[in-house]
Amino acid sequence: MGEGVNLRPRLCSKQASREVQDVEVECRPWRKKVSMAFNRVSLFKITLLLLLIAAITTAFLTLPVEKILKDFLTWVKDELGPWGPLVLAVAYIPLTVLAVPASILTLGGGYLFGLPVGFIADSIGATIGAAAAFLLGRTIGRSFVTSKLKDYPQFRAVAIAIRRSGFKIVLLLRLVPLLPFNMLNYLLSVTPVPFVEYVLASWLGMMPITFALVYVGTTLKDLSDVTHEWGEFSKTRWAFIVLGLLVSVILIICVTRVAKAALEKALAENDDMEDLLESPQLPVVATPCGNLNQPLIIKIDAAQDSNHEN
Repeated sequence: MGEGVNLRPRLCSKQASREVQDVEVECRPWRKKVSMAFNRVSLFKITLLLLLIAAITTAFLTLPVEKILKDFLTWVKDELGPWGPLVLAVAYIPLTVLAVPASILTLGGGYLFGLPVGFIADSIGATIGAAAAFLLGRTIGRSFVTSKLKDYPQFRAVAIAIRRSGFKIVLLLRLVPLLPFNMLNYLLSVTPVPFVEYVLASWLGMMPITFALVYVGTTLKDLSDVTHEWGEFSKTRWAFIVLGLLVSVILIICVTRVAKAALEKALAENDDMEDLLESPQLPVVATPCGNLNQPLIIKIDAAQDSNHEN
């Protein structure tokens, strides 16, 4: 009687193992189809990204960007009236997505609307433009970039550091004038920083430079000075460059310290690694366990056999 009782779990385990194998065989064609579908989506994203880069390059080489922006500001001044600040803010979206420097719009906002209204319009416009570029980069370019970076073990620690101190790091990076504004949008889009933290930190971090440019815009005598005098190395611009260099050195040191502390904390707390790897925001592929293909019922049956023998 005892042997019959012991044989039943073993037969059940063999039957369960066969059923699992049958299910795996049936799922293989479906897995291949899903893999092919993902490959097609990745190819489409990469193609779209290359087309976007080609469009930006063509625009820089062929289009008179400064003249177009000057004509746009003239149209806002003469035709839109009270709707001007809203249209000015919305205009930041295509410029930021196409990586076109929007400092002319910021200066124009100060010239057209003054400090209170111009600063609010430019600040909101720069923030929504940065958010649009961030979402575009996270949708199109993230899979391509992370596929290259996930092979480096250091990227795991960097990703964890940005997740834990994302707001501080983004805020400090926005305060550094030497870092290109448009490039930073796309670089941050492939990191695990939450979208809300990115937007809030970007909004606060861009306020000082936005305020400075709007103030300079209020001192201009004519709208043509927005695109002409600012392009020359005047005393005002030299002052901004020197001030920017000094602030950049200080903030780069702060960024380095914050990032180093976050990395050390992330590496010291390895227990949180598994939870972060399961998150869709973290672009890291975990190494699968070698025993996942074994049915769990076999281990349970082994425990039951030992209890029967006792």
